[in-house]
Amino acid sequence: MRTAIVAGASGLIGKELVQKLISSDHYRMIYLLSRRKGESTHKKIKELVIDFEKINQLKFDEPVDDVFCTLGTTMKQAGSRDNFQKVDFEYVVALANLGKQAGTSKFLVISAMGASSKSAIFYNKVKGMTEEALIKIGFKQLVIFRPSLLLGERKETRFAEILSGFLMKAFSFIIPDNYKAIKAEKVADSMLKMAIKSTGTVSIVKSGEMFREKL
Repeated sequence: MRTAIVAGASGLIGKELVQKLISSDHYRMIYLLSRRKGESTHKKIKELVIDFEKINQLKFDEPVDDVFCTLGTTMKQAGSRDNFQKVDFEYVVALANLGKQAGTSKFLVISAMGASSKSAIFYNKVKGMTEEALIKIGFKQLVIFRPSLLLGERKETRFAEILSGFLMKAFSFIIPDNYKAIKAEKVADSMLKMAIKSTGTVSIVKSGEMFREKL
C-alpha cells in the first residue's frame, strides 16, 4: 500500500480528493499539509500544520509514493500579484522539491486550462511557469491537470463564478468539452485514477478528458 502527501486539502478539489484517498484500498497513510488544524480524525490521516515558507524543513520517516498538490488561490484572496505568485508558483515548487527529497516517484498537480508561461493573462502565465518548473525537477512521473471553471460548494460566495457556471451549464451544448464547467469531484476522481495507474514521464490531463470520465 502507498503513502501520499496532500497539500491544499481544504480547497474545493482537495476536500473531494482526501475522501477518495481515504476510501481507496491503495493508500494506508495520507499526510495532510495545512496552515491550520483541520477536522479529519480518520486513522489514515496524519495532519501536519506547517508554515509553507519553511516547507523545506519537513522530514518524513518513510518514503512518500505520491504527492497531490491542489494548492491555489485567487487574485482577490491573494491581494496582490506577488502574493498570488508566492502561493501558485513558489509554494507549489517548494512542495515538489520536498517530495523529490522524500523519494516521491509521482507528483500530481492542479494547473489550469490556458496555462502558458507566454500568456498575456497573469493567472495563466504563472500556471505555465509553474508547470515548466515542475518538469525541470525531473520526477519519474509528473501528472498535470488542467481543469476549466470548477463547480462545487465553496466556503465563500463568488458571484462571477456562480454566474459563469450557470451560463456554462445553460450553453454547454455549444461549449467545447475543455472549457465546460467541471465538478471538483470529477477532477479529484481523475487525480486518483492517474495516481494508481502507470503514466508517462510528463502527462497533461485536460478538462475535457476529465469531464468525459465516468465517476
